[in-house]
Amino acid sequence: MSETAVWTRVCAVTELSPGEAVRVPGVCPPIALFNVDGAFYAVDDTCSHAEFSLSQGYLDGETVECDLHFATFSVRTGAALSAPAVTPLGTFPVRVEDDWVLVDTAGRRVTAPPRV
Repeated sequence: MSETAVWTRVCAVTELSPGEAVRVPGVCPPIALFNVDGAFYAVDDTCSHAEFSLSQGYLDGETVECDLHFATFSVRTGAALSAPAVTPLGTFPVRVEDDWVLVDTAGRRVTAPPRV
């Protein structure tokens, strides 16, 4: 991959509790960030079956369920785990730096200013 990483601050580590998700602000197409027992994972925020936000879905362990048609995905690998979805989600590198969670948004349009 030839793209240079573009690290976007999403939230403080303490702002996203285990079992919660947030949409990465100002990124198009959208990316969702999940906290799975203190590990952070980022995937496409749009269900690959129908256009619906996965950050608004139900997180059970590392599996997120779309609220629209109940398709499930692994937030760790992006794999589609159940019908009606068959197409996997894109995944994005995540790192924690100075108590901030950052997501590599290279290749996405970032319209919001970085958090400080």
